[in-house]
Amino acid sequence: MLKYVKGNLENIDGVEIYPMISLLIFFIFFTILFWWVFTAKKAHISEVSNIPLEDDTINTNNEQL
Repeated sequence: MLKYVKGNLENIDGVEIYPMISLLIFFIFFTILFWWVFTAKKAHISEVSNIPLEDDTINTNNEQL
């Protein structure tokens, strides 16, 4: 299977650039994410982390649970 894929990829001109582009996109994305995590405001992080604990659901069935 790998031999089949490798053989097809060797016939494509300029195919060696795609792994480099993928690595660059991966690196840039996680660098920006890492920067955002360390520069985010603590109040925002605290507010977002408490979202699952809040009970702001609206009961539209008019039934008491």
